[in-house]
Parts: sequence; structure tokens; C-alpha cells
Amino acid sequence: MTTTLSERVSQSAFDGSMLRVVLLMDLHEGTQQQFFEAYEQLRHDIASVPGHISDQLCQSFENPSQWLITSEWESAPQYLAWVNSEHHAEQVKPLGACARAMRPLKFTVLRETGRGYGQADRPATARLQKTPRLGAGIVRHALTFTVKPGSEKEVASILSSYASPEARVDDHTRLCRTSLFMYGNRVVRTVEVQGDLMAALRHVSEQPGVRAAEEALNPHLEKDRNLNDPESARMFFMRAALPAVHHIAAPEPESAEVQRHALFYPAKPGCGAALAKFLARQDEAAARNPGSPVRSSSIFQRDDIVVRLIDVRGPFDAEPDTTFGVSGPRKAAVLDRLTARAGRRVRATGHTMNLITDRRAPADS
Repeated sequence: MTTTLSERVSQSAFDGSMLRVVLLMDLHEGTQQQFFEAYEQLRHDIASVPGHISDQLCQSFENPSQWLITSEWESAPQYLAWVNSEHHAEQVKPLGACARAMRPLKFTVLRETGRGYGQADRPATARLQKTPRLGAGIVRHALTFTVKPGSEKEVASILSSYASPEARVDDHTRLCRTSLFMYGNRVVRTVEVQGDLMAALRHVSEQPGVRAAEEALNPHLEKDRNLNDPESARMFFMRAALPAVHHIAAPEPESAEVQRHALFYPAKPGCGAALAKFLARQDEAAARNPGSPVRSSSIFQRDDIVVRLIDVRGPFDAEPDTTFGVSGPRKAAVLDRLTARAGRRVRATGHTMNLITDRRAPADS
């Protein structure tokens, strides 16, 4: 069977397809009127956000405490630019105060039946996804935050010394891998989960060893948080979220020779999405080369922070341009224009993050 691009790319925010976002909410008793008023304000604010097409508020037919908010967007990057903004964090505070539980789900639109797709008021740029993407049921996510300068060594010790949490979350969810890197005083923690990401994150946060490590980390954070205050904890992790926007992998079993690395690309102001898209396109081109040392690449992006997590076969510096995500002087020049270090050639050695831990769950766990 011929391997198509859709079989290598399991996630991409850059294919131009429409995005459907579903937010499931379970409200505290007595907060329904407060919630409805908060939504009325939010829906008027969101109507002017670039890329927003429509939204719906739905109440459960069976349980009036359960609500569903759906929204349709022209593309994933436009939604991510809004949902990762500080303005959004403030906008949704009143909704979050009403919720006992919230679960966001994001889907690109592949097929549509009925009159919806042909409606004249839908933007011409709103397109259906061309082909389905195939994956192994793995969800990727990352968190990033900064610590006080001078505390990096102690922070690395805290984050590498706790016991690994139990990999099995429930019958349907398993924590597969956690990789943690630092670049100066910036921490990036990536996770790979098979099943329900939110269930896995809750499971990890409840582990005594992880909880103790997070408490020990608190005094070193540049932005204060209180994990005993649900709203403070929710806002911290919302702001720390570093979404995966693209993943591509070679169609072959992982080899023991493959090593994990991460590179940090600080984008020029306003160029984060363009930089992530550029790197994604370079990875897609490299994936067509069976001899490429990069066997998989995950790109995470929020605002002007871009992190590329790669699994490399052989020495990391054997093919430095491919490893760094560029090939040839013209592509390097484009990368130069998109990064914050204008005026000098960006190289992998200056962007490689320090690996603190890389924990994999046992195959039989």
C-alpha cells in the first residue's frame, strides 16, 4: 500500500480545514442563571473575533446541570490565537466559576450533510478537511512556564527526582510518555497519552509525589500560583498550556536507536503561528526522505513560543539542517526572518533545550 501524507501526519492545525470546538460543562448547583448571564456576555464578545463563524449553547435534555457550548471556526490557528490569549483567560473566568467540570474537545470538519456547508453567510475561506488523518490514538500536549533566574539548577533537581506516576489511568486511558526540558529559565513538559488527556492530567496531578514536586516548585515560579485554590490552579494551567499544532512520524516501529530532543524557537512578535507552520512544512518535506534522521516531529505553539520535539535516529548533529528543521540557505533565511534573533544565522546548537527527564511507561503497564 502506498503511504500517503495523511498516514504520516496525525495532527495539523495548518491544513486550512474548519474547526468545531465542543465544550462540555457540568455546573455547580445554583449557578445556572449566573452561567447563562456570563455566556450572554461572552457570545457578544466572541462574535467579533477573527475566524469565528458561529456558536451554540445547549442544555442537556436529561440533566439540566449539564451544558454544551459548540463553536465553529474558519481554521484552527484562528481559534488557537483567541483561546491562548490573555483576553480569553479573563473572558472565561465567569464561566469557569460556575463549572464543577469542563472538558474541551476540538475537531476539524471532514464531511457535512445538509444545507450548512452551502450557506451563503459562511466565509469562503471555511473549507472541509480533504482527507482523514491516521494515528495511533495518542494525544500530545505540553505545558510551559518560567522560573526565577538563578533557580534553574534547583528546579531541574525537583522536576527530575519525583517517582513516576502509575501509567494506567483507567480502562481506556494510559500515560505513555513524559519528557521535560529546560531552556534557560523556561520549562517545557510534554506528555503523550493514549485515551482521555484530561483524565490523564487529573490522574498525574493527584499523585502524591507529583503533588509534592509541584509544591516544592511554587517558590521558584515567576508567576505565583496556589494549587489549593481551584481557580488559581485552573488559570495557571490555562496560561501554561502549549498546544500541539502539528505531528508527523515515519510509518515504522520506534527503534531503540531513536533519541528524543527538543528545540526552542523564539518567534518575532506576531510570527509564532507563521513560524510553526513553516517548520511543519519543512518536516513534511523531510518525511518524504526515507533516509532522514528525524523519525517524528511534534510542534507546539502558543503566541510567539514555538517548541519542536523530535525523535532522531543516530547522532543529533549528523544532519544539522534537517535536525533544526531547515534545508538549504533559502529556507534558513526564511527561518531567520521569523525568529527573534534577527541579524545572525540561527543554528540548532543555540536552540537545543536541555533534557531533564524522559519517562516512558513500561509496555505491559
